[in-house]
Amino acid sequence: MKTELRTAITQLSAERKLPKEVVLAALESALASAYKKSGSALEQDVLVKVDPDIGEINFYIQKVIVESVTNPNHEISINEARNLRATAQLGDVINIECTPKNIGRIAVQAAKQVVLQRLREAEHRIVYEEFTDREGNVVSGTIQFIEPKRIYVRLNRIEAILPLSEQIPNEHYYRGQRLKFYILEMVQRDKEPQIIVSRSHPNLIRGLFELEIPEVHNGIVELKAIAREARHRTKVAVATTQENVDPVGCCLGPRGIRLQSIINELNGEKIDVIQWHADPGVFISNALSPAQVASIKIDEGRNTSTVVVPDKQLSLAIGKEGQNARLAAKLTGWRIDIKSVSAIESERAVIQEPETAAEVIPPEVTEREPLEAEPAEEIGVEESVEFPSIPEAPPEKTEEKQIRFAEDILTGALKVEIPDKLKSGIKGKRKEKVIKYKKQDDHFIDDAREE
Repeated sequence: MKTELRTAITQLSAERKLPKEVVLAALESALASAYKKSGSALEQDVLVKVDPDIGEINFYIQKVIVESVTNPNHEISINEARNLRATAQLGDVINIECTPKNIGRIAVQAAKQVVLQRLREAEHRIVYEEFTDREGNVVSGTIQFIEPKRIYVRLNRIEAILPLSEQIPNEHYYRGQRLKFYILEMVQRDKEPQIIVSRSHPNLIRGLFELEIPEVHNGIVELKAIAREARHRTKVAVATTQENVDPVGCCLGPRGIRLQSIINELNGEKIDVIQWHADPGVFISNALSPAQVASIKIDEGRNTSTVVVPDKQLSLAIGKEGQNARLAAKLTGWRIDIKSVSAIESERAVIQEPETAAEVIPPEVTEREPLEAEPAEEIGVEESVEFPSIPEAPPEKTEEKQIRFAEDILTGALKVEIPDKLKSGIKGKRKEKVIKYKKQDDHFIDDAREE
């Protein structure tokens, strides 16, 4: 009996990975429960003591010593107590031995079930205490079962849940797959603790950097900020606490092997490691990498920044569907407006154009400009002729000017040399017309029709 009891306790302790004291306490609690169900001690306080060294199991009923007994199941008089123990005093708890000779089959089965239940509760309690300290860390787990809205993951001795909202979009999972997870939350349920893990949380990147990069784990390199869009791209801002240490180079590793191991764990998700800087302008310029920045303007009051990039770098700075600019804004905490150099120059031209026009063109000239509509050189008059001021030009005069202007254009286009006599004749006709016009004070004679 002694050897068998000791062997059973040792075996349960090894299988459940529990201390022997926990297994022994569970066994005593199970035997006390079985004794209550088998006898008439349902309302009494039963205590069981198991001694594996000598192989003995003793049952006791606990009662409180009082002067006048009102509840015989829990109380005992002082006289009866002193018959059992001479040093008994009022208020003490005395143990009355009631070890049964035989225990029935039903009681044994009940004891077995209680033992297993107590062991499971003890196991869950220990695991809960263990994972409570590890909340916010990265752990390895194996996928056990897949449902449409959740995935069950085995973490050492406990089962965790990966909800649909914490999964990486378009990432394929299969049973038996071993991955790294971020412990998001620890919840204590009625029966057992429940662990919620995540694959899309930004702190998963932080945990992977601490696992793969010794400088990050030791605190030489700090991760200042992380901006992540799961499955697509992640930006990480790093800084160093020691001089002559390149934080970006430490994260990349020789030939980028350190960063590549993290990318492989995330199934090819792109990761940009940038240098953190205390100056917001420099930090924002680094955050927009790989795009080059021409200039930047910071508005600390509104927490906004206007970034000017070359025309060829505009699409690269914005990124696919605005991803690069969006991640840079999350990483820096600033609102970023990206504009091209040509757009800035056009805005400046629009602002300066009204001011320049107002300075060059006086308002008086602008008002008189529509009245100057009679070019003297096009008519070709060599002699100066004084024209009287006419308030309104008749429509016939406009028609005549159009005809003569057409003659001049046609002559210039055909490059026909007009003889001097013909020129003098034309000039004479024009002079004659002018003279006739002068003679007519209020009437205009159309020479072109008369001739």
